[in-house]
Amino acid sequence: MSTMPYVYAGSELDLFATAVHWKSYVRRQVASSLGRDVLEVGAGHGGTTRFLCDGRARRWVCLEPDAALADRLRGAIARGDLPDCCRLRLGTLADLDGCEAFDTVLYMDVLEHIADDRAELELAADRLRPGGRLVVLAPAHPWLFTPFDAAIGHYRRYTKATLRAAAPGGMVLIRLAYLDAVGLLASMGNRWVLGSAQPTRGQIAVWDRLMVRLSRWADPLLGYSLGKSVLAVWEKAS
Repeated sequence: MSTMPYVYAGSELDLFATAVHWKSYVRRQVASSLGRDVLEVGAGHGGTTRFLCDGRARRWVCLEPDAALADRLRGAIARGDLPDCCRLRLGTLADLDGCEAFDTVLYMDVLEHIADDRAELELAADRLRPGGRLVVLAPAHPWLFTPFDAAIGHYRRYTKATLRAAAPGGMVLIRLAYLDAVGLLASMGNRWVLGSAQPTRGQIAVWDRLMVRLSRWADPLLGYSLGKSVLAVWEKAS
């Protein structure tokens, strides 16, 4: 493992910080898998934590390897912008005490930033208690990979099949679904028609306020078979 400090290359955390409808939609999709002790890997500056952690957890560990992002998280916790159960850890899974165990481990748009995703999920599974849940949300469809993906440090986009294949042993797949069918159409247009390297704030606002709302209606009707994001939930065997 490199001894160099990790510096996050992405720029999308602030860009997507105002996507409140999307984050609320994701919260509904994963809420039933959130236990009392939660580990959020790659918590960034806490933009997603604000929506997922509603204060009912006993302990919510925000694990972040980028020192600058960790400082922003530390400030948010100190100001009370995040619930009292939130705790910051600077580093990666390998830096945690080997005795620590969790009911839930989350990767919310994080796994695609990790070169060896299978090894990472093996480590995550080792941190789960029996019956605990591993939750991964990631960008979908390799054919949508753009220069923006490369610029923000994505190694890949996933399909249901490739995300399923990354699962560690001893885990039972509970759910595998595509989310945001309407947003998929927007991503296709942005990729092939507009040729944009990255979405603008205006495009994100339209997507979040209009398309995500439509997707919340369309996704279940389509059986979660289409979408620009893919969600997987596994449970650790007892």
